[in-house]
Amino acid sequence: MIFDQQFLKTSAAVLLSAICTITPGFCAEAINIGNRLELFVDDHLIESVEGDVHQQMLKPEPQEVVFVADEPWEGNTSGYYTYFQDGDTYRMIYRGWQHDAQMKAAHKEVTCYAESKDGIHWTKPILGLQEWNGSKENNIVWLTPGTHNFTAFRDDNPAAPAASRYKAFGGGRGGLLPFQSPDCKHWKLTQAKPVITNGAFDSQNLAFWDTDRNEYRAYWRYFGDGVRAIRTATSKDFITWENEADLTYTEGAPNEHLYTNAIQKYFRAPHLFIGFPTRYEPKSQQVEPILMTSRNGQKFHRYAEAVIPRTAPKDRNHNRSNYMAWGMFQLPGKPKEISVYGTENYYERTPGRVRRFVYRVDGFVALRAGAAGGQVTTKPLRYEGGRLLLNYVVRGGGALSIVALNEAGDAIGKSKPLTGDDVDAEVAWEQEPDFTQGVLQLRFVAKNADVFSLRFD
Repeated sequence: MIFDQQFLKTSAAVLLSAICTITPGFCAEAINIGNRLELFVDDHLIESVEGDVHQQMLKPEPQEVVFVADEPWEGNTSGYYTYFQDGDTYRMIYRGWQHDAQMKAAHKEVTCYAESKDGIHWTKPILGLQEWNGSKENNIVWLTPGTHNFTAFRDDNPAAPAASRYKAFGGGRGGLLPFQSPDCKHWKLTQAKPVITNGAFDSQNLAFWDTDRNEYRAYWRYFGDGVRAIRTATSKDFITWENEADLTYTEGAPNEHLYTNAIQKYFRAPHLFIGFPTRYEPKSQQVEPILMTSRNGQKFHRYAEAVIPRTAPKDRNHNRSNYMAWGMFQLPGKPKEISVYGTENYYERTPGRVRRFVYRVDGFVALRAGAAGGQVTTKPLRYEGGRLLLNYVVRGGGALSIVALNEAGDAIGKSKPLTGDDVDAEVAWEQEPDFTQGVLQLRFVAKNADVFSLRFD
């Protein structure tokens, strides 16, 4: 018998389409999450949503003022604050600057250093390194070039020599200049020639070592499509940069000015990039940070609402008075919080300030179920471990439970109801699924509840 090959191909396609329509999970390729922490900051894990459930971007809660730029070499236009953790010490690099009532610079820009043991109380050590107005009694670590936006980081590249354990970018004439330091205090130019030249560098341009990909990643400002925008590139040695590309965004992101980018790897889930770009309004010259996330460092999902609105306390509704600093911490004694920092009081008669803001741990975006309730089903997940851990909260009158599905979409497990508020709760089961299979789907059935993250252990 001679079979029509085209007929067989068509019939197989129709049959596969029918199977996938009935049991969509069976046909989807499993996402390998192993035992890493996964956040619901995008739709990467989500197959379907039904009922009163949506992804809700969350805003950090304002806390105390942690820093005031009140030294004579600092002032009301101090900025581009950079924070990073170094063992049990927190370090800060920032610009000191002052403008008068006519917005004229009162003194030259300087690069300053501060440190803290708790991320809240910061000291400005007298370093004796740079002279300002005839004295070295200050915390200044660098003078020109590059002081306008000198942005430093601790280099976690295991191959980096001790002499360049800390690196930085500074915007010089014609591009970004590379710097290095053994201690974050004594800085020198790595070379006098800019290493990145394609851009407009009047911003906090930054780089870091990507531990997942074993390469340096840079993000900087440029003008594209009529607006201030963001470019990225990679490097193996911090000098030669390649793979330059404009950031792209998921469908629906508006074309708007993004001044700084504040992109970093999320230290609890370093496969994720978290950014807080500052949206800039040219007419009012006011700014507000927003949230964006990525899994490859080049395409981001951007949320429209400000994470720190200009109405947040206080003095944020002025010209350039509401930037997000670069850096986030899980501070000592605060295991359920993530601390970030935002600036306020720019160009005003009194010194500029930095205020701490607090997220719930992993709490950038929630799967939020309302009063009518609904459910979210994940794509098939390939996992490692026999325990499911969840970060969630169930509000008054709410409910949350989990159904485990096999690859064919059949229920193979059901959790006991979850109640209360926990950031790392082990899910207890009424019907425990067979965790030896290595692949399953999870269906969250909820009302008046938030789910932030999950992991297998």
